[in-house]
Amino acid sequence: MHIHVNGRNIEITDAIKAYVKEKAGKVAAHYEQIDAIDAVLSVIKNPSASESHIAEINCKVGGETIRVEEKAENMYASIDLVCDKLDRQVKKYKEKGLSKSKGESIRNPIPEKEEAEVEA
Repeated sequence: MHIHVNGRNIEITDAIKAYVKEKAGKVAAHYEQIDAIDAVLSVIKNPSASESHIAEINCKVGGETIRVEEKAENMYASIDLVCDKLDRQVKKYKEKGLSKSKGESIRNPIPEKEEAEVEA
């Protein structure tokens, strides 16, 4: 799996890159079908913006893309928030795929088989 970190209006240090790879690597451990994770970290240079650090992640899973974005007051907090959000989305995607393979959906659940009581 490939984790790529990019920056806009910010110089990506080795510490930030290692932090993103560590957090995103934990998400990738949940699901083996993840092909690549692309992280874009950016900073808004406007002094009146309170949440000026933005972390965006595009995760390629089985031909589809999961995109999450979070804003915070510092870069490490935005990375934490976006990785938590990505973790929830990947788990949701994984459960959705598993339920499709069983043939059930949210609107049309498969009825459970009733056990017949055996009289002795």
